[in-house]
Amino acid sequence: MICTKIFSVSRSINIAKDYRVNQRVKVPEVRLVDEKGNQLGVKSVRDAITLAEGRGLDLVEVAPSASPPVCRIMDYGRFRYEIDRKERNARKVQKAKSNTEIREVRLKTRISVHDRTSKSNQVKRLLTEGAKVKVSVMFRGREITHPEVGMEVLKAVAKDLGEEALVEKAPSFEGRFLTMVLIPNRQKPNTTGQSTASLVTS
Repeated sequence: MICTKIFSVSRSINIAKDYRVNQRVKVPEVRLVDEKGNQLGVKSVRDAITLAEGRGLDLVEVAPSASPPVCRIMDYGRFRYEIDRKERNARKVQKAKSNTEIREVRLKTRISVHDRTSKSNQVKRLLTEGAKVKVSVMFRGREITHPEVGMEVLKAVAKDLGEEALVEKAPSFEGRFLTMVLIPNRQKPNTTGQSTASLVTS
């Protein structure tokens, strides 16, 4: 059996600050729960650690505010791994949600070729990150009477993007904005989007 000193050192590695484990549990008595969820009653912390060691496991304080504090016998390394895995999955889900939010890039009807190319590159970057992108052309004053000008701007952007984007929502007016919604072309069968090439040739 591993001696208590070596056991203490080896188990202290990578222990989270929010859980007291093994010799870091400083109270005299704990209410003990074993690895199967069985209540073992109130025991001295020394006896609880000895019991955990004998099973090759850890004593983890899971409810420090209880009286006496509740400790559980478990494999702490595996416990932390599961917590970290759930946190990573939660971050992935959150990132996926943020990526599916619609990002907007606005252009003017009289935009220069240089500025339009810069905006197209911005759209391309957002698509690469997995986001949907609303491309909007803003009409000022009497410009609204010439919607074909805005359509030509959107066609130019579509041409800049080539096969990297699919049109999820065809160009339409939203107030004084002519907008289209693009999604990344992941080179997979897609029943809802159409290639931006169709926009250019239409």
